[in-house]
Amino acid sequence: MAQISLMRNLLILLFFGLLVLPLKGQTLKRLSSDADRNTDRDTTNTRNSVRPPKKEKQERPPIELYKIISVANDTTIVDTSLTIKKLYKYNYLRKDNFELLPFSNEGQTYNTLVYDFSNEDVRPIFGARARHFNYMEVEDIYYYNVPTPLTELYYKSVFSQGQNLDAFFTMNKSERFNFSIAYKGLRSLGKYQHILTSTGNFRFAFNYQSKNGRYDLKAHYVAQDLLNQENGGLTDQALVNFASDDSQFSDRARLSVNFEDAESILDGQRFYINQRYDLIPQNDSINNNRIQVGHILNYEDKFYEYRQTSPATGLFGESFVTSNLVDRTDLNDFNNRFFVAYSNNLLGTLNFQVNHTYYKYGYNSVLIQDEGRIPNLLQGNLIAAGASYKKFYKGFQLKGEAQANVAGDFSGFDFDAEASYQLKDKAFFSGGIHINSSSANYNHLLYQSSYENYNWYNAEDYKNVKTSSIDFDMKSSKWLNASASFVNITDYAYFALDTDGFVNSFQTGDNVSYLKVKVNKDVHFGKFGLDNSVAYQTVSSGGSYLNVPEVVTRNTVYYTDHWFKKSLFVQTGLRFNYFTKYAMNAYDPVLAEFYVQNEQQIGEFPLLDLFFNMKVRQTRIFFIAEHVNSLVSPSNYYSAPGYPYRDFTLRFGLVWNFFL
Repeated sequence: MAQISLMRNLLILLFFGLLVLPLKGQTLKRLSSDADRNTDRDTTNTRNSVRPPKKEKQERPPIELYKIISVANDTTIVDTSLTIKKLYKYNYLRKDNFELLPFSNEGQTYNTLVYDFSNEDVRPIFGARARHFNYMEVEDIYYYNVPTPLTELYYKSVFSQGQNLDAFFTMNKSERFNFSIAYKGLRSLGKYQHILTSTGNFRFAFNYQSKNGRYDLKAHYVAQDLLNQENGGLTDQALVNFASDDSQFSDRARLSVNFEDAESILDGQRFYINQRYDLIPQNDSINNNRIQVGHILNYEDKFYEYRQTSPATGLFGESFVTSNLVDRTDLNDFNNRFFVAYSNNLLGTLNFQVNHTYYKYGYNSVLIQDEGRIPNLLQGNLIAAGASYKKFYKGFQLKGEAQANVAGDFSGFDFDAEASYQLKDKAFFSGGIHINSSSANYNHLLYQSSYENYNWYNAEDYKNVKTSSIDFDMKSSKWLNASASFVNITDYAYFALDTDGFVNSFQTGDNVSYLKVKVNKDVHFGKFGLDNSVAYQTVSSGGSYLNVPEVVTRNTVYYTDHWFKKSLFVQTGLRFNYFTKYAMNAYDPVLAEFYVQNEQQIGEFPLLDLFFNMKVRQTRIFFIAEHVNSLVSPSNYYSAPGYPYRDFTLRFGLVWNFFL
């Protein structure tokens, strides 16, 4: 399946490559020079033969002209520097994973150490959340505006027999039309038995603005297939052997796993169009009586499938089939949003929107049991309406947004209010409240499996999960970065073991109260730096449903300098990660979900990495020795119960930007 999807994406990539080859390339405006002014130069040599004109060196436009635009129209510029933040983002997800704990193989799932409950959906979302860490959502796709073609290549070595590569290319066909194309592929065998990963993320995006600036269009197509072999974790005896530090088990492939015949895949594709039109021509940048109408289309077709040759009845219970188990869950989600926005430089910006969603989630057949009938589909239409407001005034920004379902089988609403203030160039402060009421994820409401215990229908019994939070955030390179959130959840839905010892869906009527405080500060002493990030968490009520480590910390000591007459920039140092012991969530491969367990405490093992990174022109080169302390420390490190964390590994790679 993964190979077929990979071939499909490569064919798409080839198609678009052939499509853009005939396009006229971008040209640079040359700087004025004597050669530009002298167009009557003699181009003949002493033998009266024609001599080609000498090519003149073209300088790259300023880096500030290479723009990256988010779906919310926030604009940044391409950054080719090598900072400590770039080190944190040099990983499979291409983002800072301070709040996550990876599994042993690249491309597997992550256990969550620090939680985020800022969900703004007013309808259910697809399950298999353990497979979604590398699933690119709408907000993960960016749009570009560049004066010359731009390419970025990301490469990083993996864990035996494989590579991880992310290749990206963008160019402007004209000043107003840009397209980008990218593919991220991974294959890694891993150190343990039967944990191969093979994933691919294909992206094609473009944006266009009309000559008069009144029409703006952003669109993308994304195809993703994320395949993981599953082994159910180490057997009980293998866990004893792992913890014994016996040298004969330093080759982790010798450790027995629970099964070697299962794999799971999350596959999806999405078409997205975001377009808006100004009804009133704008003569300047001041939004004086600006009226925009717009439309957003988002169509997504995805499925999650778990396959196993022989059912593991000892772990997951009895099965309806004796061989070739295949569980597949499908979702078709088609959403259209229409909006009208009015902007005034005195009153601010007011937006009204209406959403229509058609959804179809489920399975091919109805399941009839002695206890009752489990349907195969959740299908229908939802209509939601909402409004938002935004206003800037003397350094303050006020924002508010509300939406609610007004028709359909799922009720739900979301309200968000925020105030922020920019204190000159010293700090940015923001605070707000967020209230959300939405249905539990689809796989809590309806699930079917060949395993008898993994079948339930809760759509008529489960209440909406209601979340309210108070948030504060401060960002300051001069002082520190800090954030705090207090979250209260009622009717919280979660997975846990039932009385028979099998994973099931539950909903509690108890309140879950969660407090999170995060602080970050990067200080410099000449060529040395110390970057500290600390998160403190506590669950004051509902602790048996939501388990978190009390403290999570990352401390990095590093040295930077220019070598060889400033032709080489060097960054080297030590990174230390640590979290306190707690009842860490366990992983269930059938659901591709983490579930609550309160039996085993995991944590209090340090993770020490050494790194030596370099920057030459626009190329950043990384050498990282991961978890070096595992060479001498006891084997007590786990990513989840039954799943050991990574051993010492030396990894290397690069991120290379080049401008044509």
